Amino acid sequence: MSSRVLVDEERLSGVWEDADGFSLLAPDGTGYRSDLVPQVLSPGNPALARALGGRRVVAFTGPTVDRLYGQALRDYLEANLAPGTWTLHTIPTGEKNKTLAMAERVCALAKAHGLDRHGVMLALGGGIVSDVVGFAASMYSRGIRYVRINTTLVGQVDVGVGVKTGVNALHTKNMFGAYHPAHASLSDPAFLSTLPLREIRCGLAEIVKMAVILDDELFRTLERYPDAFRRTGVPTPPEVERYILRTSMRLMMEELCPNLREHQLARLVDFGHTFSPVIETAGDHRLEHGEAVAVDMALSSCLALRLGLVDERECDRIIGLLARIGLPVFDAETCTPELMTRALEESWERRGRRLHLVVPIAAGKATFVDDLADVPRDVLGLALDELALRAGAFAHEAAL
Repeated sequence: MSSRVLVDEERLSGVWEDADGFSLLAPDGTGYRSDLVPQVLSPGNPALARALGGRRVVAFTGPTVDRLYGQALRDYLEANLAPGTWTLHTIPTGEKNKTLAMAERVCALAKAHGLDRHGVMLALGGGIVSDVVGFAASMYSRGIRYVRINTTLVGQVDVGVGVKTGVNALHTKNMFGAYHPAHASLSDPAFLSTLPLREIRCGLAEIVKMAVILDDELFRTLERYPDAFRRTGVPTPPEVERYILRTSMRLMMEELCPNLREHQLARLVDFGHTFSPVIETAGDHRLEHGEAVAVDMALSSCLALRLGLVDERECDRIIGLLARIGLPVFDAETCTPELMTRALEESWERRGRRLHLVVPIAAGKATFVDDLADVPRDVLGLALDELALRAGAFAHEAAL
């Protein structure tokens, strides 16, 4: 197994990979794990019980996950925890329910069921449930433990390997939040078999992000297997899916480790996350997060082309891969010069009045466009026009 070790003055920090998952120790001393646990809800599997540590538990899930796995979680908790020490609640999901009011509701349910400062909040689901419950746990009694079981591809490769929690507020995505590492983050790849195709694609968008900025081998693998994790058509070999999943998790944790609490606001992992917040909110969340990220990555690639930072072949490889996966690469309603200029300005303000726009140089390598003045309005307009043409060409190619 591989590891990446970073030396920070007197403290050894880094990411270590083993058969069960990954351990991270940040330079500030923060440490946590993200584990891959087959059959995590099998009553005889000790992993979740160890993470809960015999404490009082208030668990939360969404309606769809409750229908699929709620009974399995109830059976597990009944078999492994003392009677009367746990409850399970279903909360609404979707970006419109990722709110401060929902986090307050989670806290209210926890209080009503006697959760004290030694208790644990448990989240079973995707990124939204994990974000809301994690944020609630960061606030409740000034911060208590929470454990997450990640059931989506986005949850396993993105949300489940970091420390950020948050909710949408003030017409802004993730306006309120906290850095609050999960006590345990458990992912069972078997959960992916019940994911709708749209959610698989959204998870693949986050994997493409990591491939573009850091790993050309991962990018080439996705080019060969754009249908990974789908259960239709020609199946992807299991060892390839394991490689994609584990590589994505490791890359994300390695990139987060030295800057876990984002003291440095220039972050490669923000590729696809400059235009996408406005694409999501201005479109009233018509596009899922991963779909908006895909459009953002495509637009950022066209901007890099117009700025002379990437050549046409590499630009088309990136946009073409997104299109082959089935992700949108252009959204006529939100990809307007006015809205995308607003997105740049909001990112500039959010990132300490520096733009830090991540753009590709080639598959596997990226750089920053740091100043707002470096993206003139006419260049943005030309990039949008080019993207619309490319999106049409790829759509026509897919239809043949």
